Amino acid sequence: MPLLERHMTAVYVAPVGAGESGELSDGHYSMERYARFVDGLVDHLGVPEVSLMGHSAGGFVALQYELDHPGKLAGLILYDSAPLFGPDLHAEAEVQMSAFEQRHAGRSEVADVVAAYRHSETPRTTKCEVTEHVRRLLPAYFADYWGMPNELRGAVGNVEVEYIPSAGNWDVRDALGKVSIPTQILVGRYDWICPVRWAEEMHEEIAVSRLTVFESSGHFVHLEEPEAFVRTVTEFLADVAGRTGDHPKGTRR
Repeated sequence: MPLLERHMTAVYVAPVGAGESGELSDGHYSMERYARFVDGLVDHLGVPEVSLMGHSAGGFVALQYELDHPGKLAGLILYDSAPLFGPDLHAEAEVQMSAFEQRHAGRSEVADVVAAYRHSETPRTTKCEVTEHVRRLLPAYFADYWGMPNELRGAVGNVEVEYIPSAGNWDVRDALGKVSIPTQILVGRYDWICPVRWAEEMHEEIAVSRLTVFESSGHFVHLEEPEAFVRTVTEFLADVAGRTGDHPKGTRR
């Protein structure tokens, strides 16, 4: 997110098992364990205030981190994420995939996207297998993949994907009320995998939260509406740093 780097120091966290880190020898991946690794990084940085942004599954980890380590963060940003991973998330994704199919019914390419989704349960364990699958699914992650500039569409279409074993079912909906720090919730209107439903539920349950819905985006707002994304994030972080007001609840579109 180079535009954000113009305004703050950004530290990107690769989950254990990805990037340059090795896989866990016991193969036990969980949100709680991911959160412990994040805590080690927060301690290592040793800075007075840290705000944690989690995108998609990263938001699962960010939520778990705040629940496990209350008081260590200055602010929380949940970006196109959800408070659960499991059957309910998948059921809602099915609804949203059908909406995607209907929205782009005139495009021949849609059939392959939907076919890739229908075979999402097929085991894929190599980087090549996972990358090929995600590249087929990519159009569903954007509000209008085929309408994006060719340069951007070409860049995301050549994405490389790493495989990390599933952390299993996870659900903290009953614990959302325990989140007491300022929280910014961001969601694209056309996000199919972590749709508006979950953003609204988190906003309803987290006392000191703001919800911003980006009407021209899917799962990657920072690519589809970069200026609005950066403006929203920097305004929130400025408020956190300045502790302006009481961070009233509100929804923006």
